[in-house]
Amino acid sequence: MRKVEVTQYNNDWPAKFQQEADKIGAIFGTEIIDIYHIGSTSVPGLSAKPIIDSMVVVKNLHHVDNFNNEMMAIGYEPKGENGIPRRRYFQKGGDNRTHHVHIYAQGDPNIDRHLAFRDYLRTHPDALKQYGQLKEALANQFPTDIAAYIAGKEQLVLAIEKKAVAWYQRK
Repeated sequence: MRKVEVTQYNNDWPAKFQQEADKIGAIFGTEIIDIYHIGSTSVPGLSAKPIIDSMVVVKNLHHVDNFNNEMMAIGYEPKGENGIPRRRYFQKGGDNRTHHVHIYAQGDPNIDRHLAFRDYLRTHPDALKQYGQLKEALANQFPTDIAAYIAGKEQLVLAIEKKAVAWYQRK
């Protein structure tokens, strides 16, 4: 059973992302266009589940499956699309997850969506505070129900995401 744990922002998260990005970069090599730190651990000051999310942008998504064995060798479980078309997803740590890797091909609209959400929270303190407080409240309310925790965030995430994407496109 996965426990829902939300903690205060940890200044070590960017370094943990970089360590993992270096390993992933060594595996995928020239297939990679860029690797981004996304998700709540990429937003200074935001409370988060202590799971580092990386977004890898590749030249060809169809080549990603060729690297599953190398990803497993460094502890990742390949999950295929895992519910999101045109994505490859890996998780590390089993029920005590430490890392997620989301891989998209260059030009996929999910790339800008993730970057917009991250950058909007980094530059809009009111949204950051509102989102962080909701996450903490939901984690307290549903400490052993990850599905309820995720469902409880959905409406606010979609509202912030809509504002974030419009803001990002104007930048």
